[in-house]
Amino acid sequence: MTTQLLEGLSETVRAALAEDIGSGDITAELIPAEKTATAHIISRDQGILCGTLWANEVFQQIDPAVTLEWHKHDGDSINNNDVILTAHGKARSLLTAERSVLNFLQTLSSVASSARKIADRVKHTRVKILDTRKTIPGLRRAQKFAVLTGGCFNHRIGLYDAYLIKENHINACGTIVNAINTARKHHEGKPVEVEVETIEQLKEALAAQADIVMLDNFTLPMLNEAVAVNAGKTKLEASGGYDLDSVVAVAETGVDYISIGSITKHIHATDFSMLFD
Repeated sequence: MTTQLLEGLSETVRAALAEDIGSGDITAELIPAEKTATAHIISRDQGILCGTLWANEVFQQIDPAVTLEWHKHDGDSINNNDVILTAHGKARSLLTAERSVLNFLQTLSSVASSARKIADRVKHTRVKILDTRKTIPGLRRAQKFAVLTGGCFNHRIGLYDAYLIKENHINACGTIVNAINTARKHHEGKPVEVEVETIEQLKEALAAQADIVMLDNFTLPMLNEAVAVNAGKTKLEASGGYDLDSVVAVAETGVDYISIGSITKHIHATDFSMLFD
């Protein structure tokens, strides 16, 4: 999965640089072209570092001659005033790269930090915390990489790699059984997950042998009942706007997965700065 999430990394960075640099960094042109400098990226927050591969690619595309020494790596805990990276090269190159490098680091470190907090809350259970497709356009694979870095897990990447049959799909197909059977005929081998809102719908999904059943906005008593009804027949995923305060009780019901969109959606950027010697 990790290799798949790194596909398109260069294109993502290229798009970020294109929107930032455009026809050229006119402010950096104030500095003599031959001037060199050493810069340090410093953390101004606590959290989990993520985004070094994207930062490397920014420098590579702007100026391959810039040398980089990482003092912290993806997955490492970081604290206020930690020196994360030392970079040396042309001053113009360092300044042109600065904002894009910090944007990737602040966004992906935020996701990794959120994932770690949630993973730590439920580590006494067997549940796996999943991300969702609620991601920043253009940064889905990067954000999902950050989720893994923080210790949580990935749901499907997009609409193409697994089925997630929801209420509107069921209504259009007529029944849960029809939707699942049609899915297996169209794309044999693709995982089939179906969302249910009641215990009766859960029983229908189990009869149709869904690979995963998403329990949408089930109360805690309903989740406990669903686990008992399922009795290990298939994988159960709880979904319903859970956060750090509510996730523990849900995990303790015995569901296999909990999907949480806020990991990638509710981002509070991790603060970094770049300072020259």
